[in-house]
Amino acid sequence: MAANTMSPVFILGNDARRTRGRDAQSSNITAAKAVADAVRTTLGPRGMDKMLVDATGTVVVTNDGVTILEEMDIEHPAAKLLVDVARTQEDEVGDGTTTAAVLAGNLLARAEDLLDSDVHPTTVVEGYAAARDLALDALADLAVDADLDDDLLARVAATSMTGKGTGDGSAARLADLVVAAIRHVEDDDGVRRDDVYVHTLPGASASATELIEGVVAENAPVREEMSRDVSVATVAVLDAKFDTRETSASVEYAITNVDQLNAAVDAEDAELREYARLLADAGVDVLFCTKKIDDRAAAYLADAGITAFKSVSSSDAAAIASATGALALGDVRDIDPDDLGHAASVRVETYGDDDLTLVEGGRDAESVTLLVRGSTEHVALELERALGDALDVVAVALHGEGVVPGAGCTEIVLADAIREGAPGIDGRAQLAAEAFADALDVLPRTLAENTGMDPIDALVDLRTANETGRAGIVTDGETGALADPVEGGVLDPAAVKRDALESATEAATMVVRIDDIIAAN
Repeated sequence: MAANTMSPVFILGNDARRTRGRDAQSSNITAAKAVADAVRTTLGPRGMDKMLVDATGTVVVTNDGVTILEEMDIEHPAAKLLVDVARTQEDEVGDGTTTAAVLAGNLLARAEDLLDSDVHPTTVVEGYAAARDLALDALADLAVDADLDDDLLARVAATSMTGKGTGDGSAARLADLVVAAIRHVEDDDGVRRDDVYVHTLPGASASATELIEGVVAENAPVREEMSRDVSVATVAVLDAKFDTRETSASVEYAITNVDQLNAAVDAEDAELREYARLLADAGVDVLFCTKKIDDRAAAYLADAGITAFKSVSSSDAAAIASATGALALGDVRDIDPDDLGHAASVRVETYGDDDLTLVEGGRDAESVTLLVRGSTEHVALELERALGDALDVVAVALHGEGVVPGAGCTEIVLADAIREGAPGIDGRAQLAAEAFADALDVLPRTLAENTGMDPIDALVDLRTANETGRAGIVTDGETGALADPVEGGVLDPAAVKRDALESATEAATMVVRIDDIIAAN
């Protein structure tokens, strides 16, 4: 009797590729480590920059971790997880993206050694989770016992910006502007971070950056005779064309003589004059229109004493509406006094060849804008990223969990806390916890390396100094030295460190647990 045989069952398409077991883990870990290594040299005040060039030739020069990772066009799925870590860190707390990516990469590097030693992935995950909890407990005890006054917040801002295009000595002034901006949008419910805008304008040094109590738009009045400086202005925002009405149906008119043509033109003129009259009667001084304004309508607006701006971007229009309290109109005929906003002044300033409109509201302004200057477009954009991070960290520090020492001090203390608590962890998970501590050591070691110090000697000295006191790798000019980071003004929000620990651990453990990769076209 013939033996029964079963035909193989194919569940994947012919083009599908599958990698399983240790090969899958190795592939994922190698890709993630490569991403971490790509941004590791940017860490710290003496970190290096990256030049990124896309297919169209657009150049980005930056040392901002999330910007680098997003511009790299990463394809490997495991590597994309580290990009997500950096993006989440940026969205939640605004800084620490490089720290999170480097930590996740080194957690995976240590995990690979454990897997090679036959430690089960689940054990690695358990050990990492226990180590993370030990680190978070220690982090809560590291908070600096000091009032979060403007001086301390300025140090937090300066720490965030150090090494990010502020090398001309303007960091202190920029930090003060950041604190002033955040204080302006602070209320009893917290910080309205979305009410702080950053507008870049190349053509001057970073020291020319200024804080505008209001918003900025890149527009000039549609006619020369319109006022370029309106005080105590009533503002209307129109999200529609300022033109004659269009019919919804396709209609043709047969004109047989000049009188009929003149009548048609007169009717259009009367309609446009009526629109200008409606605005004037409502008390409008300044009109911001997101679409075009008919040339004849512009003349009638000028006659009515209304300063008008056309083709205002949607983002600028939204900012102006928020700053002035206006509501966007869909039709001039629907205008209502309650839809209008108010500003202390609307004025047009000339910066080089550019006209900028400043909508200012004095101390009652709902929004503020940092007008960022830079010698070139690349410098201005990098400053924009740096100031964005600084605004975020100051907001987080002000209404978060306080601040902790920077310069690698916190990571050293957390690593020591994990090593001290590791004996209380059962089984081989203790090895994973110790590996977590080793991964944390890579951060101060990288800071030392990027500063030009011997990384091994610096790490040993840093551990010794923190046994009896508080020390970090504080830069002084072009060199680094061991010093108290709090006295040196190097401070980070505790929330930035906490998020980096949590997100890096989650990403690393997710990658470690993957033992099967199925890629289908």
